[in-house]
Amino acid sequence: MSETRPVPRRESPWGLPEGDNRQPKAHRCNDRAEDVIQACFEGNPFSTVPGPFKLFWRCMRSKPGEEPTEPYTYLQLDPPKREVKLE
Repeated sequence: MSETRPVPRRESPWGLPEGDNRQPKAHRCNDRAEDVIQACFEGNPFSTVPGPFKLFWRCMRSKPGEEPTEPYTYLQLDPPKREVKLE
């Protein structure tokens, strides 16, 4: 599971409800989606998009903590790691 990165909070014209200090967090498959978007700009999309899209699709259909650990195709990020829980 990828580490949580801060997500900027947008200002609302209504302000924040009192006592609401929740912070948004990125979706666990956000980096996979960014990899697909980057693939769209790396030459012929018919050949560059299918690989990253398959990994994004697997990520979206997986349970939290069971995301694919294959390396990203175009993003310069370390591949996600699974946290092993020993009981």
